[in-house]
Amino acid sequence: MESQQGFTLDGSSDLKGRPVLRSKTGKWKACTFLVVYEIFERMAFYGIASNLVIYLTSKLHEGTVTSARNVTNWAGAIWITPILGAYIADTHWGRYWTFVIFSCIYILGMIILTLTVSLPSLRPPECPENSNYCKKASTFQVGMFYFALYVLALGTGGTKPNISTIGADQFDEFDPKERVQKVSFFNWWMFSAFLGTLFAQTFLIYIQDNVGFSVGYAIPTAGLIISVVIFLVGTPFYRHKIQNGNPFGRIAQVIVAAGRKWRVKVPADPSELHELDPKVYVEKGRFPISHTLNLRFLDKAATKVNTRSSTWNLCPVTQVEEAKLMIKMLPIWVAMFMPSTMIAQLNTLFVKQGTRLRRDMGPHFDIPPACLTSFVTMSMLVSIVVYDRFLVKIFRKYTGNPRGITILQRLGIGLVIHVIIMVVASVTEMKRINVVKEHQLEGDSKAIAPLTIFILLPQFILMGIADCFVEVGKLEFFYDQAPESMQSIGTALFASTLGVGNFISSFLLTTVSKITGRHGHTSWVLNNLNASRLYYYYALLAVLNFLNVIFFLVVSRYYVYKRETNEAFSSSQSHGGMIECVAGNGKTNLDENLQHN
Repeated sequence: MESQQGFTLDGSSDLKGRPVLRSKTGKWKACTFLVVYEIFERMAFYGIASNLVIYLTSKLHEGTVTSARNVTNWAGAIWITPILGAYIADTHWGRYWTFVIFSCIYILGMIILTLTVSLPSLRPPECPENSNYCKKASTFQVGMFYFALYVLALGTGGTKPNISTIGADQFDEFDPKERVQKVSFFNWWMFSAFLGTLFAQTFLIYIQDNVGFSVGYAIPTAGLIISVVIFLVGTPFYRHKIQNGNPFGRIAQVIVAAGRKWRVKVPADPSELHELDPKVYVEKGRFPISHTLNLRFLDKAATKVNTRSSTWNLCPVTQVEEAKLMIKMLPIWVAMFMPSTMIAQLNTLFVKQGTRLRRDMGPHFDIPPACLTSFVTMSMLVSIVVYDRFLVKIFRKYTGNPRGITILQRLGIGLVIHVIIMVVASVTEMKRINVVKEHQLEGDSKAIAPLTIFILLPQFILMGIADCFVEVGKLEFFYDQAPESMQSIGTALFASTLGVGNFISSFLLTTVSKITGRHGHTSWVLNNLNASRLYYYYALLAVLNFLNVIFFLVVSRYYVYKRETNEAFSSSQSHGGMIECVAGNGKTNLDENLQHN
């Protein structure tokens, strides 16, 4: 189906709300600016995050548990604030302007953070050589450092949920060629993100450890500024989706309306339920959603009664179906907490392990412990290419699915790999502790076990492979399965799993270290890693991951996928019953039976 004058068919517009031509906007031409932005932004973010635990312990002189907890709490805030950014984008400012405004906050946080590690009055003094005594940072210095970190976290809250969504918006679901391109978008989006991450985890970490944190933080700050400029340059090529109001409010209206009418019987014929004229949706750049049999209780919200109608008492079918789609995703969302908890170990305990192992590579070079995270990135980059270019084609021959395998199958494979990761990590740590005991190094918190740091490589490489399945699949799932009008919230759900996972990691670490240290027992996690029993903690995480896999299998068994808009559109053409609607970008036909599910 062709739109008049070559306009897009999905309701896309420019910043002024005018229809856009498919030939001059969107697709990979627009995404090129976004991908380049993501490379620079990931370099900036991971230039801070990857080595943060080292700064907290070596410069602010925090202990192992305290520094790990502070890093995970900050990371949790980083990944929770996108819910706020998504709400503002969908309700008030739109994705583009929300992104631009919060980018300024992000840059401000990076600048303040760079100043706190550079100006003598804002940073603690260096420890004297050959001395175990280090002067603690003042309350003001610590406060400024964490203030900068959380300003940065607030800034990312408005950028993370909107930038990838803006990218996905560049592909028209109703154009066959663009639909195929969109299938690969999230794979290559994550590829670009991890390309920037790789630079941060190698070059920037080396600069921070060997030149200084002032230069090591100034470079990513400059990178972030460059990334935002690149994004702005691409503005004429972007397609934009129309705002659809407060998504949380619309969901709340459905729940309240259904609750008020909990005794009302839902009619057997769905056509008797309340629904708006399809033209109302299409004029707003949306499409109506047909009734489904899922979560039947919520259909009471669309059931007509002889009382005064209000938005909190009677909701159209499309609004009810939007609420159903979001609620259906919640069990899968919960199942993603545990793999996100595993990711939190990368920049905390995994890196701290590396500080207690031999890091020399020749007589003149020591690999910074945080650089091991680069192997996660390299592993994921290779895995994404292999998956997108080879595995998808192989799976597609047997399944007929354009994605090769379903999104939930992809997530399930990644969750199983997470179990293997923690088993490997536990066995590796047990080996390290045995060597420490053999050389009687348990009492020395700074002692280096005579083992190469590369014994940690298997757990880092496996984490990269798992990310190819879980993180990419998770991003695609929450964008793809969210209703069209709530896709920013869907992307925020993806980010929030990482936030909750980091908070769970902080809670588990604090709780386990306290409980296992009672009654004179050696705590599993101590400031002195050589005296810790970290392998027990990793074994606990392996068990929790295994239980999470079982939970995921149960909830995914009953999950019903949202029907693709374009598939429903195509099927509507074969059934006739077309209605003529004005969508703001020319005239288009829409079937009365158009379905998303």
